[in-house]
Amino acid sequence: KFLAHRSQLKMAEAVSVDKKTGQKPGRLYVKAVFTGYKRGQRNQHENTSLLQIEGVKSKGETSFYMGKKCAYVYKARNLTACPGHEKRSKLRVIWGKITRSHGNSGAVRAKFSSNLPANAMGRRVRIMLYPSNI
Repeated sequence: KFLAHRSQLKMAEAVSVDKKTGQKPGRLYVKAVFTGYKRGQRNQHENTSLLQIEGVKSKGETSFYMGKKCAYVYKARNLTACPGHEKRSKLRVIWGKITRSHGNSGAVRAKFSSNLPANAMGRRVRIMLYPSNI
């Protein structure tokens, strides 16, 4: 029991601080949720997705995110080759870009390289903090 506890402590130390930089690893993206497609009263347009960014509650706060890259990461059934990696992976990514704000409650519109599938609604989208316009 003591040895198991000791190994857990070592693992915790290894995760908490990077030896080269002395910093903790962090998220390099902001979390968002895919809430649906752009739509009118009767028609929906699947080529534009609506995203609700975590912590953004007003139209003014969305200006920082304009032009940022976003990624929908999902798992597929089959393994495929990944550039720069030896192992094949089930992870896939659909890349997109935030184009403009939507409404007054901090939602944004995004266009993806291929339209997001409907089963992605309510799921997580990553908004990368690049390209920077600061």
